[in-house]
Amino acid sequence: MKYRSLLFDWSGTLVDDLPPTLHATNEVLSRYGVPHMGREEFRNRFRLPYPEFYEEVLPGVPIEDLEDLFRISFQSSPQGVTVLPHAREMLTWCQEREVRCFVLSSMDQNLLKQQALDFELHDHFEAIYAGVIDKRHRVIDLLKDHCLNPSETAFVGDMVHDIETARHGGVDSVAVATGYDPLERLTLTSPSYLFQDLRDFRRWLEQEKTEIITK
Repeated sequence: MKYRSLLFDWSGTLVDDLPPTLHATNEVLSRYGVPHMGREEFRNRFRLPYPEFYEEVLPGVPIEDLEDLFRISFQSSPQGVTVLPHAREMLTWCQEREVRCFVLSSMDQNLLKQQALDFELHDHFEAIYAGVIDKRHRVIDLLKDHCLNPSETAFVGDMVHDIETARHGGVDSVAVATGYDPLERLTLTSPSYLFQDLRDFRRWLEQEKTEIITK
């Protein structure tokens, strides 16, 4: 087995919450008189850590003033959060093979933990680290806290920040093209491995023939 432990991002990696995130972001922009963004404009402009994105689109507005409105608008979005295809199968596959799984996410802690319960995914994870604005600041602590061997660990995510976090922690970066960052941006950042989705990643781990977008 190539990996004995996997760190997963949440949004865009295990669940699709882009529609309510876009809705909430546009509600925030409207409050300050800024025009709405379309889906592709948002994907091209959004980045983590998210305070940097909001400073760009709403310069000078304290992030604390935006977060409450964002949470309320997120929960009232006409489109909800869904589990991404192949996510359940990936987590079950890991559980059956005793691969230790963790979540490291910037998503609001209460929202994430409620989603994990609602989707019955929480039992797949040894620990959930949520509300982490800059994941680079927590990844090393996570590895140390759970005595994980970096050479047997990978961070699976959908954004450039996830790839940078993996490098900071000295673990492999596995990018999936199912979330926020466009494929072109992920490719330019040169992750250890880049897959179309979690099914392709799982098949690669099983040593089945599948296409790696880049290595």
